[in-house]
Amino acid sequence: MWRSICPNNNLDRLSHITYNHSMKKLNEEIREGTLKQAYLLCGDEAYLRRQYRDRVKKALMGDGDLMNLNCFEGKGIVPGEVIDLAQTMPFLAERRVLVIENSGFFKKGGEDLAAYLADPAPSAYFLFVEAEVDKRSKLYKAVTAKGRVIECKTPDDGVLKRWVAELLMKDGKRITQRDLDFFLEKTGTDMENIRGEVEKLVCYALERDVVTAQDIEAVCVRQIGSRIFDMVEAVADKKQKKAMELYYDLLTLKEPPMRILFLIARQFNLLLQVKELKNKGYDTRSIGEKVGLKGFIAGKYVSQAAKFKEAELKRALADCVETEEAVKTGRMNDVMSVELLIVKSSMQPAKSAVRQKSADG
Repeated sequence: MWRSICPNNNLDRLSHITYNHSMKKLNEEIREGTLKQAYLLCGDEAYLRRQYRDRVKKALMGDGDLMNLNCFEGKGIVPGEVIDLAQTMPFLAERRVLVIENSGFFKKGGEDLAAYLADPAPSAYFLFVEAEVDKRSKLYKAVTAKGRVIECKTPDDGVLKRWVAELLMKDGKRITQRDLDFFLEKTGTDMENIRGEVEKLVCYALERDVVTAQDIEAVCVRQIGSRIFDMVEAVADKKQKKAMELYYDLLTLKEPPMRILFLIARQFNLLLQVKELKNKGYDTRSIGEKVGLKGFIAGKYVSQAAKFKEAELKRALADCVETEEAVKTGRMNDVMSVELLIVKSSMQPAKSAVRQKSADG
């Protein structure tokens, strides 16, 4: 049965996406012109951080006023210089805006700025942009007291799906629920990557108004996380040849063997957590929430985990540790060590038993 996904008419465009209280309040402040003197954009979703950074900066500055804008980026920022500029009166304007990105001040070194924010110049407005913060830091507490903290985390699957559907709809395209799930399984949840893949789909399906699974398969690049999932799926199904082909594909794409090993170990660890939670009676949604998997992916992990025994997953994790040690101690090279790990993990039980017996003998 055909079921297309259309964006909710009440859903704003990406730059206005609201899925938490702090974003909603920020949007209201921008709309009403009641902006605070300090904002912190933080969280793991870089695309949202950039979108909101540009939106807040525009709201504070208006168009074209670069004379009263001071931007800082990186670890070498001197707090005293920032404070000196904050104390400088803006030229023919209401505000002086200071944008500080990736400073690390919300982990260490932000004490002077925190003290200044207790009583800043009325014309000084601060916009901090950081991927990671320590909520116990003095600067974090100062921004919370003087302004607003906006966490830019990857949206949940419902918001993410509506956003993708909206991007497609803007170009006159539709997509089914099933194909949208397939698209996100292939691209992952990084919004920057998703937007790029949507643009490719729109160009590929230029003359048609429906985007299909065939279109997605043809032009969208499967992310390494999806390839690792497929590799472990092949291991679970004892399809050794397929597992090795996927490994060689990753090597061809210049993925370092030790990164591949890390991702394989991460996959086995996730599967072990999923299996343990399933054995305790948790449903798929609860499992996804506990291990950090989106709803449309959690079900696949539950299915994959069911193909392994708990002891097999623990053994696979131990093998990953042994493989890493073999490489670090120089006993094996990285390419061969990961290859042997995949061979061992994907070996048919009968063959494995024969080899073990031979080794014991």
